[in-house]
Amino acid sequence: METTEVELAYRPPIAADRLLSFLSARAVPGLEQVDGRTYRRSIRTSSGTGAVMILTVDPDTDAVQLRVEDPASMIPIARRMFDLDADPTIIDAALSGDEALAPLIAAAPGTRVPGTADGFELAVRAIVGQQVSVAGARTTLGRIVARLGTTFGPEPISHLFPSPAAIAGASREDLGVPGARAETLRELARRVLEGELDLSGVADLATTRAALASIKGVGPWTVGYISMRALSDPDGFPTRDLGVRHALAALGLPTDPRSIAERAERWRPWRAYATMHLWQA
Repeated sequence: METTEVELAYRPPIAADRLLSFLSARAVPGLEQVDGRTYRRSIRTSSGTGAVMILTVDPDTDAVQLRVEDPASMIPIARRMFDLDADPTIIDAALSGDEALAPLIAAAPGTRVPGTADGFELAVRAIVGQQVSVAGARTTLGRIVARLGTTFGPEPISHLFPSPAAIAGASREDLGVPGARAETLRELARRVLEGELDLSGVADLATTRAALASIKGVGPWTVGYISMRALSDPDGFPTRDLGVRHALAALGLPTDPRSIAERAERWRPWRAYATMHLWQA
């Protein structure tokens, strides 16, 4: 099948360099790659086969170029990946009401919350990333993809992300994480397989968050992170996040949990965007 190119419009501005920097730092070997202003990744199609999605930010137009074999089914995924339906004018104006955030927003207007190609994949990534560095999580995820993912093509995009069935049946050694975390991943996969957990982003948000929180090993930080990036929750907030604490400390603000929670109330309903500004500050 031939690759088709389409333009995806968005409301300007867009902080493209920040968006791509975030994705680049977390790009899983074999699965995705960032090269300049272009993001590439493998993606499982509705038929179960694989395709490569290519998204390029065009600095000269208010559009993102999408190149893929099946654009009709991939356009919604691409828009979610780059958060193209956000209205930065409204979001930035609301968050600028906090005098501490205002300089950060002025420095990077149009900051987006990167989404995901698949909610299950993002949840796996979030659990693997608990209490480890971004680089450490990326390395572990690369091994999981190599061991359990479906071989797709030549490097650098060589595999599809493992299916829920592959994760549910994986050993701790294959997952390469401590035993308790491996069981959390398997339980997540089992619930997705059995239809008890819908991570597509279309199910009721409160119900999905509660279902996630009921899994042993999934705490408030993980629920908040998944809400931000997989469930398209603009108010998702990773409670007690270390990066948020460090950024607030650099701004001269209190970093105890109560003070952060009180401060974050100013950012509603856009706490996910405030988090992105703080992470990249």
